[in-house]
Amino acid sequence: MSTGILLQLAQTLLAILLAPLLMGWVNQCRAWLQGRSAPPITQPYRTLRKLFHKDAVIAHHASPLFRFAPYMIFACMALAAGIVPTLANDLPFSPAADVIALVGIFALARVFLALAAMDIGTSFGTLGARREMLVSFLAEPALLMVFFTASLISQSTELPVIVETLAHREFALYPSLAFAAVAFWMISVAENARIPVDNPTTHLELTMIHEAMILEYSARHLALIEWASAIKLTNYSAIGIALFLPWGIAAAGDWQAIPFALAALLLKLLLGGAALALLETLSAKMRIFRAPEFLGTAFLLAVLGMLARLLLER
Repeated sequence: MSTGILLQLAQTLLAILLAPLLMGWVNQCRAWLQGRSAPPITQPYRTLRKLFHKDAVIAHHASPLFRFAPYMIFACMALAAGIVPTLANDLPFSPAADVIALVGIFALARVFLALAAMDIGTSFGTLGARREMLVSFLAEPALLMVFFTASLISQSTELPVIVETLAHREFALYPSLAFAAVAFWMISVAENARIPVDNPTTHLELTMIHEAMILEYSARHLALIEWASAIKLTNYSAIGIALFLPWGIAAAGDWQAIPFALAALLLKLLLGGAALALLETLSAKMRIFRAPEFLGTAFLLAVLGMLARLLLER
């Protein structure tokens, strides 16, 4: 039991500490693909360190919610990082790794971010919160449909059972997962404020969503939100690995496979980050009014995956 707890803590800390590195890798790959001088892969760590050493500037009429929200958002992302299986499949937090609860954790963090954005009363914060709620309103049902497609295969909504079914049992091809994988990619870029739904590097009033909600934050509060955003990207990458590329995750009780699982995880994250940078380079930022069409397509693809499972894979 003590070994499992230590491995659980190691998996959680690995996701938290590795998240800025993944963000730096994506930024570096995108700079290379665009022919620009690439920043160091460790640049996000330097940015976080600089922000933590600054003094926070907070509006006089800010409520305690505004100060508390960054800590809550970071805690939600850290909790999600702990329950998503990345290294091993049988850990103390495994019973909590229910996909519906996982969607709820992401929703809780989003609600606190939107409320904090509206708390100050600025036009930018309210604009970003409204757009964020629009995206989440369309993305969360589609994400649930993706999870339900995998749940129909494993007959469970727990991620460890899904990984056990897809990776550690007899090999099988599931066409339904192809629809779910495309839908999950579309949901992931929307949920993580990536191109084509949002641009994480812009500050233009007519286009920004996530950045509009955090304009009033500074110093340690901004550092926690930026770190939580990086952890969220890592969490979605880990969920994608668990659902569609689970091979390499150590089986229950197979502690000797942990080094191989760690190497496989790092390789998958490197390839996934490079693929994300490539897709962002080839894509253009869409208008906010096209986001419902984009996420509606994701929902339809996820539903097609469920129908394919129910009708064609029996």
